Amino acid sequence: MNNIDLLKKKFLYRSKYRGIKEMDLLLSNFVKKYINDFGNVELKQLDNLLNFDDDSLFKWYLNKKVEIKIPNNKVSKLLKNFKI
Repeated sequence: MNNIDLLKKKFLYRSKYRGIKEMDLLLSNFVKKYINDFGNVELKQLDNLLNFDDDSLFKWYLNKKVEIKIPNNKVSKLLKNFKI
């Protein structure tokens, strides 16, 4: 198993066990759908996104006011438009 495969497994795990059930479902389904299509740049963007807390990400996803700035990149745009 190479480093990319290990990173993908790590991201799948991190997306599935977040703490807030809604975010577990949203992020794990999102990551499962797109992770194998992501290159190095997108994997870095995903890592960055997974570092945000659930509350902020969930509010951002629902278009509510968020205190922190979620980056505007390919992965965040895909997540914003993702529906389960």
